[in-house]
Amino acid sequence: MTATVHGPVDVVCLGESMVTFLPTQGGRLADVPSFVRGIGGAESNVACALAAAGHRTRWVGRVGADGFGEHLVAAIAAYGVDTSAVERDPERPTGIYFRTATDRATGSHEVLYYRAGSAASAMSLSTVPTEAVRSGRILHLSGITAALSGDCLALMRHLTARRTGRPPVSFDVNHRPGLWRAPSGAGVLLDLARGADIVFVGEDEAEEAWGLRGAPSIRAALPEPEVLVVKQGARGATVFARSASTLVLPPTSGGRSGIAPDTVTHVPAPRVEVVAAVGAGDAFAAGFLSATLRGLSVHHRLRHGHLMAAATLTVPGDLAAPPSRAHADRLADLDDGAWETLHLGPGWSAAADEEVRTA
Repeated sequence: MTATVHGPVDVVCLGESMVTFLPTQGGRLADVPSFVRGIGGAESNVACALAAAGHRTRWVGRVGADGFGEHLVAAIAAYGVDTSAVERDPERPTGIYFRTATDRATGSHEVLYYRAGSAASAMSLSTVPTEAVRSGRILHLSGITAALSGDCLALMRHLTARRTGRPPVSFDVNHRPGLWRAPSGAGVLLDLARGADIVFVGEDEAEEAWGLRGAPSIRAALPEPEVLVVKQGARGATVFARSASTLVLPPTSGGRSGIAPDTVTHVPAPRVEVVAAVGAGDAFAAGFLSATLRGLSVHHRLRHGHLMAAATLTVPGDLAAPPSRAHADRLADLDDGAWETLHLGPGWSAAADEEVRTA
């Protein structure tokens, strides 16, 4: 099944999506007896979450002309995402991966990728429909794509190059050391981030990739993006923004005469009963971009990012049904004291807001 969104597109997401196999119980991959099929992929996760939140989104990617590719496209389309620009490759397979139930940050977490030579690794300037890629108000990319192949890296360099008429680019660093065959990967990600307009990066991954400690140091290394979002885990997130304007970013120009001073905004994360951490970063990006598209303040963009992440943190898979817009808006409008008492557990996103505000 292929879905087509009629009318203007809010966000186009480009990247590899894969069929993921989630364990039915904890333990090592060697000991897990069975798995449940799902879908996973940083960019398609963002597209699905935004579509579920009421935005028009398009996912651009490549899958194999196989059963897994058919399932993947149908599953993403079921969220309301436009998949009309997805290409089927008759010679290369759809990527798949298996993972354990443990948090990615723990030493016991295992992931086995079967994506080498996948259809998505053949994305290039000649195989990707550029008109579809540039059709949204925002183009969302991630550093994972750059690691898939030389052609993918060339495509990413092209899409993040600053030029007149380019849509604003959102870039999630998503540093995955295991995907890079050369140690230069971290430097490549820094270069790509410098070309973007909105950048998402974890404080921990910035230290691992670039040896940078603390949000101010990350901003010093990335002065070019109009908006830099530094995710700080349970402590929250900090945004460095060139303007306090609530408007969506203007089209990117070919160059800049200077760099304006920052407005710095920090919002703590609510307390969350974590079921699984996989996909939370993608959900955070989706919540932040959703609020950006709606013209909300930077403060509210961060709160919506935290709320969308909390919805995913409290389910076992990569994707979760977000809270309704009215529900999320009520929570995002809480005063600081009430926000700090939020305690979100499984099922919270379907509950009334007074049911999740606990000391």
